[in-house]
Amino acid sequence: MNPMQLPIDSVLPQLLAALRSGTNAVLVAEPGAGKTTRVPLALLDQPWLSGKKIIMLEPRRLAARSAAKFMASNLGEQVGQTVGYRVKMDTNVGPRTRIEVVTEGVLTRMLQEDPALEHVGAVLFDEFHERHLHGDLGLALCLQSQTLLREDLRLLVMSATLDAAPIAAMLGEAPIIRSEGRVFPVITRYLPHKQSGPLEPRMASLILEALRSHDGDLLAFLPGAAEIRRTAWKLKELGLPLSTRVEELHGSLPLEQQDAAIAPCSAGERKIVLATSIAESSLTVEGIKIVVDSGLMRIPRFSPRTGMSRLETVPVSIASADQRRGRAGRLAPGTCYRLWSEQEHPYLPEHNKPELLEADLASLALELSIWGVQDPAELEWVTAPPAAAYEQAASLLLQLNAIDSQVKPTASGHQMAKFGLHPRLGAMIIRASEFGAVRIACEAASLLNERDLMGQERNVDLQLRMDLLHHLSKHREGSVEHPASAAVRRIALQAAQWERLITSNVERTAKFSSAETIPIGILLAFAYPDRVAQRRSDGRYLLANGRGAALPQQQPLSLFPYLAACELDDSGGESRIRIAAELHQADLERYLQDKLMNEEVIEWDTAAQAVRARKRLRLGALIVKESVLQQPNEDKVAEVILAAVRQAGFAILPMSKPAQQLKARMLLMSHAGKDWPDGTDEALLETVDEWLKPHIIGMKSRTDLQRLPMQQLLESKLSWQQKQELDEQVPTHYVVPSGSRIPIDYSDPGSPVLAVRLQELFGMKETPRLARGRLAVTLHLLSPSQRPVQVTRDLGSFWENAYFDVKKDLKGRYPKHYWPDDPYAAVPTNRTKPRPR
Repeated sequence: MNPMQLPIDSVLPQLLAALRSGTNAVLVAEPGAGKTTRVPLALLDQPWLSGKKIIMLEPRRLAARSAAKFMASNLGEQVGQTVGYRVKMDTNVGPRTRIEVVTEGVLTRMLQEDPALEHVGAVLFDEFHERHLHGDLGLALCLQSQTLLREDLRLLVMSATLDAAPIAAMLGEAPIIRSEGRVFPVITRYLPHKQSGPLEPRMASLILEALRSHDGDLLAFLPGAAEIRRTAWKLKELGLPLSTRVEELHGSLPLEQQDAAIAPCSAGERKIVLATSIAESSLTVEGIKIVVDSGLMRIPRFSPRTGMSRLETVPVSIASADQRRGRAGRLAPGTCYRLWSEQEHPYLPEHNKPELLEADLASLALELSIWGVQDPAELEWVTAPPAAAYEQAASLLLQLNAIDSQVKPTASGHQMAKFGLHPRLGAMIIRASEFGAVRIACEAASLLNERDLMGQERNVDLQLRMDLLHHLSKHREGSVEHPASAAVRRIALQAAQWERLITSNVERTAKFSSAETIPIGILLAFAYPDRVAQRRSDGRYLLANGRGAALPQQQPLSLFPYLAACELDDSGGESRIRIAAELHQADLERYLQDKLMNEEVIEWDTAAQAVRARKRLRLGALIVKESVLQQPNEDKVAEVILAAVRQAGFAILPMSKPAQQLKARMLLMSHAGKDWPDGTDEALLETVDEWLKPHIIGMKSRTDLQRLPMQQLLESKLSWQQKQELDEQVPTHYVVPSGSRIPIDYSDPGSPVLAVRLQELFGMKETPRLARGRLAVTLHLLSPSQRPVQVTRDLGSFWENAYFDVKKDLKGRYPKHYWPDDPYAAVPTNRTKPRPR
């Protein structure tokens, strides 16, 4: 193969034909095929372009800059002429630029400023398989723009490892063009069996083994910057071969160091490049013939349950592993070592999970709001945003005043989006500007947008990091550069850009004259009002969003009653605070007036069995201030008491024996016919508003309730006619044949009891019945000493069958009493013997 030729060249005619006859296409080309640098140049002279620009979306800044430089060199030009780039904090384009390589956030801003992309003829989405959030968003917005505004706009989705069919279907059954084969073969070597133990020693050993076995430079993939630093230290500890240097490559490095890592070595020198996924695609690291893959990557995962994100180390997908392996075959045959066994490989996920499914969607929700979309379903998506996470994002934007209740962007929301920051940090800058504290807010936002300056420092205080930032900013010319110096320069540059952006707003400039010093904790509270934390009695904290949190250990911030937390680890039931700042109650009341809510709380204190009325100043779940409410609303107090009665039932009310009997009698009658109201406890408690509320106005405790005349209150539920029928059908007393008026016990409404001496019932043939004859009374027949000798609901059966045995027993014990042979004809008596007739 001609060294100037690449595999992609053979399918370029097919691709150009597809974009001449249609507007959309999907290009699948293996790593090293040359799609990133060949395709844009091939499209430049197409008639349909009509002199318009080509925008190529590249997920990573380093790859974007590298691709632009390579294409420019192929044209014999400098970057910024025909080919340029726009990435975060770095733009190199000119008036003649026709190809712009941009990162994802840049494309979103271009679309928001010009939805029709009037000066753009084609948008290329490179390495789409990585499924970054802004890539999915950019494609969705471009599709709508193409449908509504620009029928001639070309869209091309490119990837090395992609399930192309769903993308092609979404693009209107766009043609799929495939470029097979790599430039050079790559041998893949696995570990013989699964291994365990710390990652860094295993990686260092495998790297040194690979260096000894093969020629050329080596690229090693590790999940993050911390693992890269530890592996570099371990390599030096084990001993590097002569003329071998170690380079680090990750997103937090200055651009100069990133460029040095991918540059070719000097003659006679070898290099080891320790990289994150930044080097996985669209990037040729000069001289690499060996790849050592840890098989791990670090991704952000958002939890709708907690509203927080965390970085999580996960296994790579098979697609990503193939991309990494392809780095070894870009310029010559190569070898790829994998830190896992061949048996483990098939169990890796096939593709990377779309970032859209696991990321914080606040930025996406804000962009859609500005685009004019209230519901994501209005757009075409490769993968739709999860409903729960999106709803939570919209709720946060409303809290930050980025959108209104109609999901339309506010003026502040438009400003936040221009920063290219998470809306939280944008809200912090905007709120701080109202107090003339723009500079400190921009510095804090830039600091929080960068990796932690203090690395593994256990002290979580953000003020320490701000102090370090200011110290290093003032002493940049020191003889020994601090490890964080490069980050400090980036922070200062970014902060200055944001400061210029917001101070250009004429409406705000008048406020800058009255600048004041705002505590760093209040700045955090502007961005994270839901993560203001209040100290509990046990030293842990309660967040304004209702979740618990704790500092990882005892430290100076542990003494403060309030903190503002910006970074938390939600891996457990209670979050661990990683970065926070102190807060004072007076500052909360001054600066967060719009978030604080005054409320009157009237509630039932179960322990005290009384109503407690409080006046509270609340921030979410936090009670900032509380005092006694001297004159609570009587009607609200009554409602609280009624709720307590419904909860506790009649046990909380002064139910005397007569009141209990009346309630039971009413229950019996409710069973007797539908014309009687429901007499169950549930029904009575449901209607307490009607029969109880008027009588508790002014009461505040269970002690007060004991004054209630419950019998009268229950009777008030009955009409005069119902009272008459109740006394007739379910009487309180029953007159037995002896003339005695005996009380009926209704303790068990299902089985009312009439306890009466046996002799008083002589002559009675049937058991008395209640409630319109529906229920027989349970007779407790008593001996002369008032002890039960028989229980029955069938008196006639007792006289016929059991009386004579009872008589025999009782006559022996009570010989002076009257024991006739015929109970039907006998004279009933409440005396020892009946009076003579």
